[in-house]
Amino acid sequence: MKYTLTEQQTGLLHQIAAAPGTFPVAPSSTNTAWALEQRGLIKRSWSGHNHVAMMTPDGRYFLKHGKHPEEIRAEKKRLADDAERAENAPADGFELITRLQSTASGRLTVPDPGPRTRGQWRAAYYSALHQGHIPDGHKLRWAGRQRGDCVFTLVDEEAVKVAEPPPVPAIDVPDELDRPHRLVRATRKALGRSKSTTVDTREKRDVIPLHVSRELIDRALRIMHALLTEAENRGYEVETRTDLHRGEAVHKLVVVIRGHALPLAVTERTSKVPHEPTPQEMRRQERSPWTRIPKYDLEFNGRLEIGAPAGDWHQRAYTQSDGARWTLESRLGRLLRDLEDIVASAERQQQEEEQRKAEQRRQWYAAVAQARERQIERHRAETLAEQVKAWRQADEIRAFCRAARARAEDNSLPPVQSEWLEWAEAHAERIDPLSAPLRTPPDPPSSREALRELLQGNLHAHAWPFDSKGRWSSPDESASA
Repeated sequence: MKYTLTEQQTGLLHQIAAAPGTFPVAPSSTNTAWALEQRGLIKRSWSGHNHVAMMTPDGRYFLKHGKHPEEIRAEKKRLADDAERAENAPADGFELITRLQSTASGRLTVPDPGPRTRGQWRAAYYSALHQGHIPDGHKLRWAGRQRGDCVFTLVDEEAVKVAEPPPVPAIDVPDELDRPHRLVRATRKALGRSKSTTVDTREKRDVIPLHVSRELIDRALRIMHALLTEAENRGYEVETRTDLHRGEAVHKLVVVIRGHALPLAVTERTSKVPHEPTPQEMRRQERSPWTRIPKYDLEFNGRLEIGAPAGDWHQRAYTQSDGARWTLESRLGRLLRDLEDIVASAERQQQEEEQRKAEQRRQWYAAVAQARERQIERHRAETLAEQVKAWRQADEIRAFCRAARARAEDNSLPPVQSEWLEWAEAHAERIDPLSAPLRTPPDPPSSREALRELLQGNLHAHAWPFDSKGRWSSPDESASA
């Protein structure tokens, strides 16, 4: 729990303490009051339609001493254990290194030690550092020297070097362009001899999208020449496109990497500067007092930036610019690496999506196959039950006929009765399944409607795997799941 308070929380706590009774909490202060309640400094309850708050003993203690009582108790406990924890600290640097080597991660954490414990670990650290206890090819690092947890780490420098990503190749930007890239030539031609202080080619087709000051146009084109040339040298395509967005034409410059088009634009960053009202603005405000004069203007600050254009789906996904300690020219290799990483990530996601859909398809066909098996089993069981029932009925009919004939005197039956018994015996022969060779009954229909009861889910998720004769026509791998 974080016990420190913001200025707003402290102010509300003073207001609640100064109230003679419960303090009504305004709706705008609800979150602040909730934060104080979470720290146990106040209690809240409902009164009518609003919250009211009152101080707790911990809140009064906080106002008097400037600290939460839990912090005081934690500090006392930490100091009370300090002597015992100091005895368990390593005696020297050799013991410290031995403990670090015995851990799987090569790391030891001492939770917020007291002064004596921290001092004992500090002495062991410097002993290891100055007395040659650190193994060759390793470094001993220590975090938390003054406050908080002490974390000691024995670092294998060679393993760290192996784990580090390879350096990003630099892209050289020429001082002058003897044979500029075709899009650089097209952009220069589109600019013509314009002397405007701002260059904006974002609404022109078949050129590099630029929005920079006139002073930086040559540098921006040299940078784009180097970037686009390197992209093509790596086998990527560089082209301009025109798309429709909400009925308007949008011109783009894209780098196409394995079918993924990533747009690029060059802009100059801006800074806020105080706005100086013009005489026209002052007169307009005098005539219309509700007219607002802007407080700030945005002015170019000389820092170039390359990335996805504003409003694009990729905006801020990859951007490099001039910084306080580097130039944009030194970041072009990182920019191309970012583009390649985005494409690799998109390909992984696409592959995962294809695998997910393939697994869903496999599971769906497996469910269809299982439903078909259950349908056939149920159909055969019902057919067998009907045959047993018919066999028993035929047997009972024959027994009935024999009993009727046995009752007749001298085995003489009236013609009517004899005719009926003959028909009954013939009927028993017809319904008796054992009167003909037994065989497996034909399978039931395999349509979607026939399997609807046994197959849960969307019956139309994929192509139906059975043909008109009930034969499985889907790929073998789907049926075998």
